[in-house]
Amino acid sequence: MKKYDAVVFDMDGVIFDSERCVFECWIEIADKYGIKDIEKNFLACTGTTMSRTREIMMEAYGADFSYDDFAHEASVIFHEKYDNGNLPIKAGVFELLDYLKEQGKKIALATSTRRQTVLYQLEQAGILKYFDEIITGDMVTKSKPDPEIYLMACEKIDVKPQNAFAIEDSYNGIRSAQAGGLRAIMVPDLLPANEEMKELSEVVLDNLNDVIIYLGTDEA
Repeated sequence: MKKYDAVVFDMDGVIFDSERCVFECWIEIADKYGIKDIEKNFLACTGTTMSRTREIMMEAYGADFSYDDFAHEASVIFHEKYDNGNLPIKAGVFELLDYLKEQGKKIALATSTRRQTVLYQLEQAGILKYFDEIITGDMVTKSKPDPEIYLMACEKIDVKPQNAFAIEDSYNGIRSAQAGGLRAIMVPDLLPANEEMKELSEVVLDNLNDVIIYLGTDEA
Protein backbone atom coordinates (compact mmCIF):
# COMPACT_ATOMS: atom_id res chain seq x y z
CA MET A 1 0.00 0.00 0.00
CA LYS A 2 1.23 3.49 -0.84
CA LYS A 3 2.47 5.58 2.09
CA TYR A 4 0.63 8.90 2.25
CA ASP A 5 -1.43 10.99 4.65
CA ALA A 6 -3.83 12.86 2.39
CA VAL A 7 -5.28 13.31 -1.07
CA VAL A 8 -5.99 16.76 -2.47
CA PHE A 9 -8.51 16.84 -5.31
CA ASP A 10 -9.05 19.29 -8.09
CA MET A 11 -12.79 19.62 -8.76
CA ASP A 12 -13.69 20.51 -12.35
CA GLY A 13 -12.78 17.65 -14.65
CA VAL A 14 -11.84 15.38 -11.72
CA ILE A 15 -14.92 15.20 -9.49
CA PHE A 16 -17.44 16.71 -11.88
CA ASP A 17 -17.60 16.41 -15.66
CA SER A 18 -18.06 20.17 -15.56
CA GLU A 19 -15.31 21.27 -17.92
CA ARG A 20 -16.97 19.35 -20.73
CA CYS A 21 -20.32 20.89 -19.79
CA VAL A 22 -18.90 24.43 -19.74
CA PHE A 23 -17.15 23.77 -23.04
CA GLU A 24 -20.43 22.69 -24.65
CA CYS A 25 -22.03 25.95 -23.46
CA TRP A 26 -19.20 27.94 -25.01
CA ILE A 27 -19.59 25.99 -28.25
CA GLU A 28 -23.22 27.17 -28.34
CA ILE A 29 -22.07 30.76 -27.86
CA ALA A 30 -19.35 30.41 -30.48
CA ASP A 31 -21.78 28.99 -33.03
CA LYS A 32 -24.29 31.72 -32.30
CA TYR A 33 -21.85 34.63 -32.63
CA GLY A 34 -19.29 33.20 -35.04
CA ILE A 35 -16.40 33.05 -32.55
CA LYS A 36 -13.44 31.25 -34.14
CA ASP A 37 -10.97 28.84 -32.51
CA ILE A 38 -13.05 28.50 -29.34
CA GLU A 39 -11.80 24.97 -28.62
CA LYS A 40 -8.12 25.93 -28.61
CA ASN A 41 -8.66 29.04 -26.51
CA PHE A 42 -11.08 27.39 -24.08
CA LEU A 43 -8.66 24.54 -23.43
CA ALA A 44 -5.91 27.08 -22.69
CA CYS A 45 -8.05 28.25 -19.76
CA THR A 46 -8.52 24.88 -18.05
CA GLY A 47 -7.31 24.84 -14.47
CA THR A 48 -7.19 28.63 -14.10
CA THR A 49 -9.29 31.17 -12.22
CA MET A 50 -12.10 33.26 -13.69
CA SER A 51 -9.88 36.34 -13.85
CA ARG A 52 -7.08 34.49 -15.62
CA THR A 53 -9.59 32.95 -18.04
CA ARG A 54 -10.76 36.43 -18.93
CA GLU A 55 -7.18 37.53 -19.55
CA ILE A 56 -6.48 34.56 -21.81
CA MET A 57 -9.62 35.11 -23.86
CA MET A 58 -8.99 38.84 -24.22
CA GLU A 59 -5.43 38.15 -25.32
CA ALA A 60 -6.71 35.68 -27.89
CA TYR A 61 -9.54 37.79 -29.36
CA GLY A 62 -8.47 41.38 -28.74
CA ALA A 63 -9.66 44.37 -26.74
CA ASP A 64 -12.99 44.58 -28.58
CA PHE A 65 -14.01 41.04 -27.62
CA SER A 66 -17.20 41.12 -25.50
CA TYR A 67 -15.96 38.47 -23.11
CA ASP A 68 -18.10 39.47 -20.13
CA ASP A 69 -21.30 39.35 -22.18
CA PHE A 70 -20.42 36.00 -23.74
CA ALA A 71 -19.34 34.51 -20.41
CA HIS A 72 -22.58 35.64 -18.78
CA GLU A 73 -24.66 34.07 -21.55
CA ALA A 74 -22.66 30.82 -21.32
CA SER A 75 -23.16 30.85 -17.56
CA VAL A 76 -26.93 31.22 -17.94
CA ILE A 77 -27.01 28.22 -20.29
CA PHE A 78 -24.86 26.21 -17.87
CA HIS A 79 -27.05 26.90 -14.83
CA GLU A 80 -30.25 26.16 -16.73
CA LYS A 81 -28.88 22.75 -17.67
CA TYR A 82 -26.89 21.67 -14.62
CA ASP A 83 -28.19 23.30 -11.43
CA ASN A 84 -30.17 21.39 -8.80
CA GLY A 85 -27.92 18.35 -8.76
CA ASN A 86 -27.81 17.81 -12.53
CA LEU A 87 -24.05 18.31 -12.90
CA PRO A 88 -22.56 14.96 -14.02
CA ILE A 89 -20.23 13.29 -11.51
CA LYS A 90 -17.17 11.42 -12.72
CA ALA A 91 -17.13 7.65 -12.39
CA GLY A 92 -15.46 6.42 -9.22
CA VAL A 93 -15.88 9.60 -7.14
CA PHE A 94 -17.94 8.05 -4.34
CA GLU A 95 -15.89 4.87 -4.35
CA LEU A 96 -12.59 6.77 -4.01
CA LEU A 97 -13.89 9.13 -1.33
CA ASP A 98 -15.28 6.22 0.69
CA TYR A 99 -11.99 4.33 0.28
CA LEU A 100 -9.97 7.29 1.59
CA LYS A 101 -12.28 7.71 4.59
CA GLU A 102 -12.02 4.01 5.39
CA GLN A 103 -8.22 4.30 5.24
CA GLY A 104 -8.27 7.27 7.61
CA LYS A 105 -6.72 9.67 5.10
CA LYS A 106 -7.35 13.40 5.08
CA ILE A 107 -9.20 14.78 2.06
CA ALA A 108 -8.93 18.31 0.71
CA LEU A 109 -10.05 20.21 -2.35
CA ALA A 110 -7.92 22.70 -4.30
CA THR A 111 -10.00 24.24 -7.06
CA SER A 112 -9.76 27.47 -9.03
CA THR A 113 -13.55 27.83 -8.93
CA ARG A 114 -15.26 30.40 -6.66
CA ARG A 115 -16.10 29.20 -3.15
CA GLN A 116 -19.83 29.90 -3.39
CA THR A 117 -20.08 27.77 -6.54
CA VAL A 118 -17.92 25.00 -5.09
CA LEU A 119 -19.93 24.63 -1.88
CA TYR A 120 -23.21 24.64 -3.82
CA GLN A 121 -22.08 21.98 -6.29
CA LEU A 122 -20.55 19.71 -3.65
CA GLU A 123 -23.65 20.00 -1.47
CA GLN A 124 -25.96 19.24 -4.38
CA ALA A 125 -23.87 16.17 -5.22
CA GLY A 126 -23.95 14.94 -1.61
CA ILE A 127 -20.16 14.90 -1.20
CA LEU A 128 -19.42 18.08 0.76
CA LYS A 129 -19.18 16.05 3.98
CA TYR A 130 -16.13 14.13 2.74
CA PHE A 131 -13.76 17.12 2.65
CA ASP A 132 -11.67 18.19 5.62
CA GLU A 133 -10.68 21.45 3.93
CA ILE A 134 -11.76 23.28 0.77
CA ILE A 135 -9.47 25.83 -0.86
CA THR A 136 -10.98 27.84 -3.70
CA GLY A 137 -9.75 30.26 -6.33
CA ASP A 138 -10.94 33.32 -4.43
CA MET A 139 -8.82 32.36 -1.42
CA VAL A 140 -5.47 32.65 -3.22
CA THR A 141 -3.63 35.46 -4.97
CA LYS A 142 -2.00 33.33 -7.68
CA SER A 143 -3.80 30.83 -9.89
CA LYS A 144 -2.57 27.45 -11.07
CA PRO A 145 0.10 26.66 -12.32
CA ASP A 146 1.43 28.52 -9.27
CA PRO A 147 1.57 26.08 -6.31
CA GLU A 148 -0.04 28.47 -3.80
CA ILE A 149 -3.41 26.70 -3.71
CA TYR A 150 -1.88 23.28 -3.08
CA LEU A 151 0.48 24.58 -0.43
CA MET A 152 -2.44 26.25 1.33
CA ALA A 153 -4.46 23.04 1.20
CA CYS A 154 -1.63 21.04 2.78
CA GLU A 155 -1.13 23.68 5.45
CA LYS A 156 -4.84 23.65 6.34
CA ILE A 157 -4.93 19.89 6.79
CA ASP A 158 -1.52 19.89 8.53
CA VAL A 159 0.11 17.49 6.05
CA LYS A 160 3.48 17.89 4.41
CA PRO A 161 3.15 18.24 0.62
CA GLN A 162 5.42 15.26 -0.02
CA ASN A 163 3.01 13.12 2.01
CA ALA A 164 -0.01 14.08 -0.09
CA PHE A 165 -1.26 12.99 -3.48
CA ALA A 166 -2.88 15.51 -5.80
CA ILE A 167 -5.42 14.34 -8.37
CA GLU A 168 -5.61 16.59 -11.41
CA ASP A 169 -6.84 16.56 -14.99
CA SER A 170 -5.41 19.80 -16.40
CA TYR A 171 -1.90 20.75 -17.42
CA ASN A 172 -1.89 23.81 -15.16
CA GLY A 173 -3.17 21.70 -12.27
CA ILE A 174 -0.41 19.12 -12.63
CA ARG A 175 2.18 21.88 -12.87
CA SER A 176 0.77 23.47 -9.70
CA ALA A 177 0.75 20.26 -7.69
CA GLN A 178 4.21 19.19 -8.80
CA ALA A 179 5.67 22.63 -8.07
CA GLY A 180 4.20 22.41 -4.57
CA GLY A 181 5.94 19.12 -3.92
CA LEU A 182 2.85 16.89 -3.96
CA ARG A 183 2.73 13.51 -5.65
CA ALA A 184 0.73 14.29 -8.77
CA ILE A 185 -1.70 11.81 -10.27
CA MET A 186 -3.13 12.83 -13.62
CA VAL A 187 -6.55 11.56 -14.67
CA PRO A 188 -6.95 13.27 -18.07
CA ASP A 189 -10.25 14.86 -19.03
CA LEU A 190 -10.45 17.16 -22.07
CA LEU A 191 -6.74 17.01 -22.84
CA PRO A 192 -4.61 13.85 -23.02
CA ALA A 193 -1.37 13.56 -21.08
CA ASN A 194 1.48 14.92 -23.20
CA GLU A 195 5.16 14.22 -22.56
CA GLU A 196 5.45 17.09 -20.05
CA MET A 197 2.51 15.76 -18.04
CA LYS A 198 3.91 12.22 -18.03
CA GLU A 199 7.19 13.59 -16.72
CA LEU A 200 5.61 15.75 -14.00
CA SER A 201 3.09 13.14 -12.85
CA GLU A 202 3.91 10.18 -10.67
CA VAL A 203 1.38 8.25 -12.75
CA VAL A 204 -1.28 8.86 -15.41
CA LEU A 205 -4.47 6.84 -14.90
CA ASP A 206 -7.66 6.45 -16.90
CA ASN A 207 -10.20 7.01 -14.12
CA LEU A 208 -10.73 7.36 -10.38
CA ASN A 209 -11.36 3.65 -9.88
CA ASP A 210 -7.84 3.07 -11.15
CA VAL A 211 -6.65 5.55 -8.51
CA ILE A 212 -8.03 3.26 -5.79
CA ILE A 213 -6.09 0.34 -7.24
CA TYR A 214 -2.93 2.43 -7.50
CA LEU A 215 -3.11 3.71 -3.93
CA GLY A 216 -3.58 0.14 -2.72
CA THR A 217 -0.42 -1.17 -4.32
CA ASP A 218 2.94 -1.30 -2.57
CA GLU A 219 5.53 1.40 -3.01
CA ALA A 220 8.10 0.59 -5.69
